[in-house]
Amino acid sequence: MNRPMIVYHRAILPFFFTLFLLLTSSHTTRAQSSFKWEAVTYKGQSCVTLRSLEKFYFFKRTIKSKTITLENAKVKMIIRSGSQECRMNNVLFKLSHPIVPYKGDYLLSRTDLSNIVDPVMRPTYIKQAPHFSTVIIDAGHGGRDPGTRGYFSHEKEYTLKVARLARDMLQKKGYRVVMTRNSDVYLSLANRVNIANRYAPNAIFISIHFNSGQSKANGIETFTISPIGVPHMGRGYRPRDSRAVPGNIMGSASVALATAVHSRTLMYLNNRQYGNNFNISDRGIKHARFNVLTGIKIPAILLEGGFLSNRAEAGKVHSNAYQVTMARALVRAVDVYRGSISRKR
Repeated sequence: MNRPMIVYHRAILPFFFTLFLLLTSSHTTRAQSSFKWEAVTYKGQSCVTLRSLEKFYFFKRTIKSKTITLENAKVKMIIRSGSQECRMNNVLFKLSHPIVPYKGDYLLSRTDLSNIVDPVMRPTYIKQAPHFSTVIIDAGHGGRDPGTRGYFSHEKEYTLKVARLARDMLQKKGYRVVMTRNSDVYLSLANRVNIANRYAPNAIFISIHFNSGQSKANGIETFTISPIGVPHMGRGYRPRDSRAVPGNIMGSASVALATAVHSRTLMYLNNRQYGNNFNISDRGIKHARFNVLTGIKIPAILLEGGFLSNRAEAGKVHSNAYQVTMARALVRAVDVYRGSISRKR
């Protein structure tokens, strides 16, 4: 799939341990419903002030030029006025709306509070995050649909290799694993959705892909369903974007799952402790309206595991070491996600 290049920063590995704490604990015990947020309507968009965000999550704020840092004992959040980029413990998230200055303070949209910040900060408070023992692994493309043509092989071959490796590892840990495809066969998007929904609600869905773009484009990116009213990444608003789709039911849980998958994948691919340092860049966790995200009724994410259009990165993806490391990261992410939603509030 072709993707526009974005500005990115390499992940700083020491922050990943803190992100693990973020995903497996809930230090904010009060309910949002009982907290008095400073609400502002800005250009028709419901927002909250950063001042109230500080109070709710016990953040301390520092500002340097247009860059705002919010930090507590477990989380360091960096945002910038006018930008849709948000880094939590150095993992990049793409907000639905930019941070805007307002009467001596700044505003965060309610959409981003509810669909990014709070699910990451407090996964145990996600109402629609059922316990699960089944993992559905979707190897993208297949059969007459080869996906991206890389320098060494087709996308469909890599997705199946990683899916099979992850399946075997997950089964050894006691998970029930369902493969949408287990051979080089064509499977429609509708069929992939139908397979996933057969196991609702006690399952999660991970779709594995590899990317294509300009020859210098690189890194991994992870997609979750766009919230109601938010368009597909890279395109403008359409009226149908305001209609709820099945995937929105599990939107917050999907964000928490995406955070686990994205952060573990970056950690494992960039740390010799886990086998190799492939020097893979972070392109962020983003919103999209892919069919496999809109129609699925369980927590669902789509991972783009590197660019086959980049010769150097395609060489890494082609290696057995990369494929094994990526599969190990996915397995660890499933454990982290299950632990994060299972803890008592």
